[in-house]
Amino acid sequence: MYSQDAISGHRRGRPEPTAEMLSGLACLMCGTDYRNAPDPEAVVVAHHDGGQILACHGTCARMACGSVNGLRETALPLDERVRRHRGDRS
Repeated sequence: MYSQDAISGHRRGRPEPTAEMLSGLACLMCGTDYRNAPDPEAVVVAHHDGGQILACHGTCARMACGSVNGLRETALPLDERVRRHRGDRS
């Protein structure tokens, strides 16, 4: 397991989240693009402006929110997240 210091240090060293990360289209930690990934298990780790922020299940989720399972909330379907992201850009 990662220590709390290692997790905090990783968070401090990360650049600002991208629009795709804030829309739930990419992992908050590793940047995996869920639109192109071969079926990764994404979990909700936070909320921003009424939307879900996601991370890959396991290490990324643990580093993002402290739990490998995220917030135990069902992520919106990918097509819904894509639709909302496109709507935000209009």
